[in-house]
Amino acid sequence: MPKLNIHQRDYVSVLGGEISKLQLEQSLQPNFEAPKLKLTPSPSLTDKNLDRRWSVLGKLTDKSVLLDEFTDQVKSDYCKNIEHFVGTVNVPVGIAGPLRVNGLFAKNDYLVPLATTEAALVASYNRGANLITAAGGASAMLLNEGVTRTPGFAFKSLAQAGQFVAWVVTQYDEFKRLAESTTSHGKLSDVSVNIEGNHVYLVFEFLTGDASGQNMVTIATNVVFEYILAHTPIEPDYAFLDGNLSGDKKANTQTLRSVRGKKVTAEVHLSAELVQKYLHTTPQKMMQFGQMTTVGGALSGTIGINAHYANALAALYIACGQDAACVAESAIGMTRMEVTENGSLYASVTLPNLMVGTVGGGTGLPTQKACLDILGLYGSSKSQALAEVAAALCLAGELSIVGAFCAGHFSKAHHKLAR
Repeated sequence: MPKLNIHQRDYVSVLGGEISKLQLEQSLQPNFEAPKLKLTPSPSLTDKNLDRRWSVLGKLTDKSVLLDEFTDQVKSDYCKNIEHFVGTVNVPVGIAGPLRVNGLFAKNDYLVPLATTEAALVASYNRGANLITAAGGASAMLLNEGVTRTPGFAFKSLAQAGQFVAWVVTQYDEFKRLAESTTSHGKLSDVSVNIEGNHVYLVFEFLTGDASGQNMVTIATNVVFEYILAHTPIEPDYAFLDGNLSGDKKANTQTLRSVRGKKVTAEVHLSAELVQKYLHTTPQKMMQFGQMTTVGGALSGTIGINAHYANALAALYIACGQDAACVAESAIGMTRMEVTENGSLYASVTLPNLMVGTVGGGTGLPTQKACLDILGLYGSSKSQALAEVAAALCLAGELSIVGAFCAGHFSKAHHKLAR
């Protein structure tokens, strides 16, 4: 069979010439041969299962790289965080800071661990952090908290949906009792209703303490969901535990006006002298960049307006044991830069969707806990401060990258540090 050109821009265009209809059908047919590589049917982390997995993987790669001596010593710590365990992946960790935060909960100079393989990223956040600290720090305020799960119910008609809702609104106290019986930390704070034709979405909103809370709210909502199915006077045609209205791990617009996780805003005032010293540009030029890129973002259909929150949050989440997939939603937000009357720069960020926690999940794993310890933010009563630090970190990154573009240094920095 002819090989496709690996630099072919449109692979489909070769089908009429190089590949016959028969060859194409043969290439894309299902293959029912038994797999040659089989691991263990059990996902659990035991020495026996680990040895059986490596009896196969050892033919493919060096065992000592993924299952190094330290990982082997602490492997039992991972038993509640991973299935079919075979080892760990080492991601380089750098430190940005000190980053001074003057918040409701975060009040300190923070050294921020960032795990990434992208050259120039830590250097950029370090520059922004030092600029903010030189300006007296970023003011940061936690605005709201709440994690949602949204069961969906389908009925035969709008009339049935309405009757169902009429019953649901009488059940709030029972919903609260059931949900909170599953957790010592979570609190059901609100239940709202969204009707779309003969579909009903119930939005259960929880306070989750110092945990990020996705598993907590799933378990709590499921108990209520089962109660609804067992007791509703109007039986749905079908129903699901989540109807995709929560925005879980997806970019969505609804949190810009509300909250999912923790909603935080942070700001800083920078004199023209500091902007010139650290960023080699002017407040006026940075505001102009913000104006142009805001329009560009609107033209591209961007949700929110920011330069690169995802860089900060992915690196922070990986280092500190957060759910990295939540960057998809957490990186939504608004950056704004303005020149003040005295010629200084006002910059702010608002992130309505920070999914962070300082207990549970991956926060207690050895290296992740070490990173939270560097911040001084491991354990209970620390999650609000972590959210404020995350917002200030995003602000540092916005200032640094906008400054780099304005000064013409963006490409130069990547060329110098990445090549």
